[in-house]
Amino acid sequence: MTTLVMFDDERAGGWAPFALTRPCGELVFGRWTLRERLERVARTRVAGHVTRPWLHRYAEPGAPRCLDAGGLSTPCTVWNARAVPSLEAAWNDAPANLWVADRLAGVRPGAGAEPPQADWFAAPRPRPGLPDHEVPGAWLRDPWDLVAAGPDRLAADLTAVPGAEASAPPDGCWRLGDAPIHLGEGARVEPGVLFDAREGPIELGPGVQVRSGTRLGGPLYAGAGSQLLGGHISRFSGGPGSRVRGEVDHVTTLGYSNKAHDGFLGHAYLGCWVNLGAGTVTSDLKHTYGSIRVGPPGARRDTGLLKFGCLLGDHVKTGVGTRLETGAVVGAGSSLFGAEPPPRWVEPFSWGGGRNTEPHRRGDFLSTAARVVERRGLEGTPEFRNWLGDVWDEACRS
Repeated sequence: MTTLVMFDDERAGGWAPFALTRPCGELVFGRWTLRERLERVARTRVAGHVTRPWLHRYAEPGAPRCLDAGGLSTPCTVWNARAVPSLEAAWNDAPANLWVADRLAGVRPGAGAEPPQADWFAAPRPRPGLPDHEVPGAWLRDPWDLVAAGPDRLAADLTAVPGAEASAPPDGCWRLGDAPIHLGEGARVEPGVLFDAREGPIELGPGVQVRSGTRLGGPLYAGAGSQLLGGHISRFSGGPGSRVRGEVDHVTTLGYSNKAHDGFLGHAYLGCWVNLGAGTVTSDLKHTYGSIRVGPPGARRDTGLLKFGCLLGDHVKTGVGTRLETGAVVGAGSSLFGAEPPPRWVEPFSWGGGRNTEPHRRGDFLSTAARVVERRGLEGTPEFRNWLGDVWDEACRS
């Protein structure tokens, strides 16, 4: 069996705000990360990621390490993180150029053949002499595609997952619709919860807690140990350990992010360890009902989306009453507070209110990040601090 490796091409390297802190294969799309999806299709573990050089000490529990692009072992298969294979795709170890929707998604050179060299990964090219193999699937072009296509992908994933027989709503709860409901081991649902399964399945992972007064709208997936604390939560994928309350729609959160208070969050994607202060609200629709533009001043790009709220990088924090404008992108490690809304583009490791921010000091950021992790019973290890320290150095070295 060949070694399976994921890589970020040049376009994935521009996936702000997430590409600064993690390989793009470790982003959730639907029920799984892009890496976990590939593993399900290939029926083998991904050995590592070829990605940006400052992530060489990336150290997230359960995720593979980052690899030296010039030192891959053979035989190997390399696969673009932006290519999303269908769960039904056939997979084998035969040498081939691998295509998804008429674009090169990866290469399997075969035993004895040289793996791709370091300069190949930014702009992949077919390997001469190899046969072509088409893998059914789709492409993610930009990070907001994770938002726009996430709920449909989640509904398909939850429908495709084989597993235990569907659960009945717990005593004192209600359901609408016929899509399956699955409750993981140890999930606790208080009386007075409505399961609205008219638009898709609902799955609560092991140890999930749902408080009375919560309306769950499918498709919805809450990862292990998450807490759903009240309000209307629909078309949501999050966890593990996420805490969610309020009006939440079309949202993905990575692990251990908190929106534990009231306030609207819509058409958004949150990284790991994000904390939204009480009353933080987002806008996901322009007054003009026009398509939403995203990016730094002078370089905004049209997403083509009528609804799009925000992208928040890892370890972002907002103060009480923060208002995020339509199409906001907030860089990793930023801490935003004050009465004035922040700009629609916030550089990584920004500290302060409104448009007057300063860099979040390295030592203060790392100490806070370790403290936050330890509050959840995890360890702020030296490896954890080294990884985030390298990220800070890359973003703030100027």
